[in-house]
Amino acid sequence: MNTGPKDAELEGILGGIGPRLRRLRQERGLTLGALAATTGISLSTLSRVESGKRRPTLDLLIPLAKAHRVALDQLVAAPASGDPRVHLQPLRGKRGSVLVPLTQYPGRVQVFKQVLAPRRLELVTHEGYEWLYVLAGRLRLVLGAQEFMLRPGEVAEFDTAEPHWFGPADAGTVEILHLFGPRGDQAVVRAGPSTADPAPPAAPTPGPATP
Repeated sequence: MNTGPKDAELEGILGGIGPRLRRLRQERGLTLGALAATTGISLSTLSRVESGKRRPTLDLLIPLAKAHRVALDQLVAAPASGDPRVHLQPLRGKRGSVLVPLTQYPGRVQVFKQVLAPRRLELVTHEGYEWLYVLAGRLRLVLGAQEFMLRPGEVAEFDTAEPHWFGPADAGTVEILHLFGPRGDQAVVRAGPSTADPAPPAAPTPGPATP
């Protein structure tokens, strides 16, 4: 049976999803077994989807997009509109926080511009490593039992397996470039503890780090 242009286009899009999923997994250094454990999808199903032997469905693509930290349309690779401009989509949160994604590199370093409003100090840990570059204001960075104060032009980088928190050093906002990458080379803190400033203020009122 002959298929029309739209059917052929659909088959082409679906046929490209499997190789794209395999590339994302390999770029992140994940085995099929590790991805199966993360998503709850069986190893055989993942293998068949990546090889194109099984048609990817929405209930498979959603957990895979979440595991790879990419938007669903990046897995599907919808046809480009032909517009070469980058359309940034700021995400606005409570108390004036703003997050602007600057890159879309699946499995690689992600870059964000952030305006952080005062928020509650709450240490977190997760996989990966981060770089923070202060554009305006003062940033308070807590790494385990240590605290650091960063001014405009100063940079910190650290392994996110270390309990950490960062936010404004005072009641105002702080503007930063925030780079986040998968696990890799060991990173070290580039900023030293503040000696010229008085002790950091008490934790501000609650508020999210990102929208």
